[in-house]
Amino acid sequence: MLLAIFLYMIYLMKNTFFNEPECRKKLSEFVLTAQRLSMDVKCREFEKEFAKYQGRKYAVFVNSGSSANLALIQSLLNLGLIKKGDKVGFSAVTWPTNVMPLIQLGLEAVPVDVSEKNLNVNVENLIGLKEKIKVLFVTNLLGFSGRITEVKEYCEKNKIILLEDNCESLGSKVDGKKLGNFGLASTFSFFVGHHLSTIEGGMICTDDSNLHDMLTMVRAHGWSRNIDKNAESGLREKYNVSEFYNKYTFYYPAYNFRPMEINGFLGLEQLKYMDEIHKRRAENFKKYVSAAKNNVDFHKLDFSHMEFISNFAYPVICANKEVFAKYLEKFRDVEIRPIVGGSTVEQPFFNGKKYSCPNAKKIHELGFYVPNNPDLTADEVKTICKILEG
Repeated sequence: MLLAIFLYMIYLMKNTFFNEPECRKKLSEFVLTAQRLSMDVKCREFEKEFAKYQGRKYAVFVNSGSSANLALIQSLLNLGLIKKGDKVGFSAVTWPTNVMPLIQLGLEAVPVDVSEKNLNVNVENLIGLKEKIKVLFVTNLLGFSGRITEVKEYCEKNKIILLEDNCESLGSKVDGKKLGNFGLASTFSFFVGHHLSTIEGGMICTDDSNLHDMLTMVRAHGWSRNIDKNAESGLREKYNVSEFYNKYTFYYPAYNFRPMEINGFLGLEQLKYMDEIHKRRAENFKKYVSAAKNNVDFHKLDFSHMEFISNFAYPVICANKEVFAKYLEKFRDVEIRPIVGGSTVEQPFFNGKKYSCPNAKKIHELGFYVPNNPDLTADEVKTICKILEG
């Protein structure tokens, strides 16, 4: 008699988006009845509602969080706020498409080490930086941030443009402000498994009207047809463009990063569940912290400076390689991954090997994260907590 053994795996993500059965039905109805599926009214509605939710004046919807990063850097170049060859600091532990646009667009990418305590860039990491940077592009990692109010003040004092990659930290707060509201602009990802899923999608938020208009042009070919009418008239006058040619005049280097109405529809639906999603992620996080607090196998983290944490996934940094190997085995039935992209300095694509980021390297070699999604069952959370206890 053969016995079939079925292994039950706890996955990092369980569904395409929150409340999936109902959303699939609504999406099906929308697709069947919508007059247009390319970028149109639903995308504009989602931009408006997301800006309101985030507490920013403007939001520009694009086809991915990675595109959001690239569009933002291209827009700063187009506006003359930065120029090719400028040095741009970035969080050493991040996703590669936070760094790749810097390299692709002719900027010098300078990794900034992160804190062992909160996995993010803090002022002390900047004070020790040998390079004079024009821009700091921080990644608010896994729902966390460094002491970002201090980072903002440091950047203002030193005339450094602060940008936030907030793809993993939607809803988290520090000093009464949502992450993503500290810099000139911030980027968000709505990829499957993130706080808000539109399957694929991203957003750039800012309070700067000139940057908003430029982002809108960079999203779609460099033309002016979607920007403020006064700004459009100014471009036509500057370049002596007639009304006939204007819709097919391309004013700046740009891309095609337009989302679809399907993405906009899903974004509007998922925004309805944001409070519930954040609540569940925060509750799971608190249980993980409680389970791991007395485990001497793990490096102690400190997020006490944060007001609210909508955790993307729970990070673990092991004491040494033996402990790391032990927990890889303990979590064999739980989907775990390296902490985001690990240290960029250690990645093959990055040629800045002269930089030393010891904390990032430690996170890279001894760290991983475990699932935290709003669809985890109570039993799944208990299973993870049991392992975290040691």
